[in-house]
Amino acid sequence: MTILAKKRYIGALALAVASVTALAACSGSSSSSASVTPGATKVPGGIGEIPAAGTPSGQAATFTSAEAPGSGPNWILPIPTSATNSFSNVFTFEWMMWRPVLWTINGVTAEVNPLMSMGNRPVYSNGDKTVSVTLKGWKWSDGTPVTASDLLFDVDLIKAGVKESPSNWSGYAPGHFPDNLVGTSEPDSSTLVLNFSGPVNPTWFTNNYLGQGPLVPLPAQTWAKESATGPIVTNWSTDPAVAAKIFNFLTAQSKDISTYATNPLWQVVDGPYKLSAFNATTGAYTLVPNTSYSGPHTTPMSTFQAVPFTSDTAEFNAIKAGSIDVGYVSPTDVPQLPQLAHLGYNYFGMPVFGMMIANYNFKDTTGDFNNIVAQLYFRQAMAHLEDQQGWISAFMYGAGDPAYGPIPAYPQSPFLPSNAATNPYPFDVNTAVSILRSNGWTVSPGGTDFCAKAGTGAGDCGAGIPAGTKLAFNLIYSTSLALIGEQMTDLASQAKKAGISITLSSSNFDYMITNYIDPAAPANEDKWAMMDFGEETLDPYPTTFGLFNTGGSTQVGDYSNPTADALINDSITSGNPAAVKNEASFLTTDQPVMFQPNADIIRVWKTSISASEPIYLENLTQFYATPEFWYTTK
Repeated sequence: MTILAKKRYIGALALAVASVTALAACSGSSSSSASVTPGATKVPGGIGEIPAAGTPSGQAATFTSAEAPGSGPNWILPIPTSATNSFSNVFTFEWMMWRPVLWTINGVTAEVNPLMSMGNRPVYSNGDKTVSVTLKGWKWSDGTPVTASDLLFDVDLIKAGVKESPSNWSGYAPGHFPDNLVGTSEPDSSTLVLNFSGPVNPTWFTNNYLGQGPLVPLPAQTWAKESATGPIVTNWSTDPAVAAKIFNFLTAQSKDISTYATNPLWQVVDGPYKLSAFNATTGAYTLVPNTSYSGPHTTPMSTFQAVPFTSDTAEFNAIKAGSIDVGYVSPTDVPQLPQLAHLGYNYFGMPVFGMMIANYNFKDTTGDFNNIVAQLYFRQAMAHLEDQQGWISAFMYGAGDPAYGPIPAYPQSPFLPSNAATNPYPFDVNTAVSILRSNGWTVSPGGTDFCAKAGTGAGDCGAGIPAGTKLAFNLIYSTSLALIGEQMTDLASQAKKAGISITLSSSNFDYMITNYIDPAAPANEDKWAMMDFGEETLDPYPTTFGLFNTGGSTQVGDYSNPTADALINDSITSGNPAAVKNEASFLTTDQPVMFQPNADIIRVWKTSISASEPIYLENLTQFYATPEFWYTTK
């Protein structure tokens, strides 16, 4: 599970969809058959394109970029807590100033970008229990080198934080990093060697720790202090109590949002930008070039200004008025994309790495639902009732892509298993009916099915399901995204044709993740059978560790399967590069949740803006911003 995915991000997507009363057939993303402008980059599964780069004007500019409602940063320390782990805090804010060791999103491709990485690829040895990380020699903005000691400083602060509370670092999972770290060494000033108690999967650790955090070098020469007026200390690596005091000081400073732009701590950076202005009330901020930046960038480098909006409508009006340089488009406005092209904007859309899902509650004993959902045939029948292509057409206006397992069809991933490339459970109500009848249920289309053959043999309903049990349960969905309600309404309608009675009720994202997640609210385990709050976001190395392993730290409905546990464990501990593909293949078949199509994240930018390579505009759809590569054209 991604470090960033410890926080469910659907609320940050700020999408809205107009009501559509009838579903239409669709063969895939609306962009798949569109023509390509000569010289432009067209990405499979995406909508729109990246035009060929224009001729640089040679002048620096200030690029304004839209912030979705409520998405202003509220955490600056590059050690995100469970409560502050969001795209807006990490990808488009902290990482503009402090870079992870490796940059592992290359546009919309899951691969390391060596040019943007401040470290070399790690070297694994000792049966994958030893990891050697070598930095390239970048410098901090105060002129001092970024060293292995700065990387160790980050590690020791994380250790101190999770010792006080697991919630102090969003990536914490008991028994794993940093619990399994048994020793470190620095053979030279640029190399940190990490020794673990057991093997780590090299692909997993490279992507999910060195690439997506937590390994972000921190400036020990200015941050290693216990108070604002205290001296710099050097014994944080040998005295855990000192590390804890430093962690608590930095945490307190990060909570003081009003001082972000004035606190000298946050002015020492190794990324391309420094914070020059921050509005604690609105979330607006301005980042100016770090003139000492060691990484690649255009010359001259422009300023980045985040502009908040109170609603999606206000943001879209700003685009139409030409008052914002870079913006987003909600699904409801997809039909107006051609108009934006005439108004002087380019656009490109692609789903984010992750899953739109409806969760099952394997602990809900109401109406013996826990025993019903434990039957694979039931989950497969439910999958056959999901009209993914119809939803993409009707509710996303074609700006979306199907997903049949934890790894979606798009963005393209080298880890996509073959059984998730096409729908293993295609939409077909008659197939769902046939499955239920062959497993002991009397099907009443338009009514409510009941178990006619109790038992555990072939053709029976399954363990723990008494005769007469009805296929009737509730489904709670979030109104944070209109698309969710539209999809769940259609699902309930299709299910009714197969005699499955689903009672729908709406809620909101924040309430749901507080009150309807089994580990967080065990007293409410019997109050929900299905729940759809939106999206779980995965790393480019898409293990579902934490989400689908038994007792995982981000479990929702207590899915548990020993085969899944073994495969997930292989994904994070074995040296098998195909381990995560095997994991995803099994989960695609086993359907621990209802996998749903992913809506495109659509970004627009003025035609007067180009980037040195298309990838530095493509990555806007993944919530990254790399304006150090943007420039105005002649």
